[in-house]
Amino acid sequence: MTMEQFMDYYENQHSVLAKKMGKKRAINGASRYVRRYLQHEKNPITGEVIDPGYDCIMEIWWNSREEFEASQKVISSPERIDAIREDELNLFASNSNPICSVIEYDSAMGPNGEMTHIELTYRD
Repeated sequence: MTMEQFMDYYENQHSVLAKKMGKKRAINGASRYVRRYLQHEKNPITGEVIDPGYDCIMEIWWNSREEFEASQKVISSPERIDAIREDELNLFASNSNPICSVIEYDSAMGPNGEMTHIELTYRD
């Protein structure tokens, strides 16, 4: 599948799968669900364009570790797992996709050295 087809399927089928299953929210307890599609760029030191072997980084933001763990139980529940597995095989090479959590540090990026912040707002 081309990158355009991959993005189209991810955005219009997979990312809305919970809604198609009649669920009110895509991922219970999540504050953000983001797909970041990779565009390969030239390394400024070597001049090489290196394919990392994947096309997208998907992020889900939770307010706590407990919300993350609860969501994992919901995703793997018998009422959802078969539909998710089946749909993922239309999009990914397998259901064996790495899952990682991150420890995040921010650097001061303001014009006077101040820390930046992100404010989430919800809209239709």
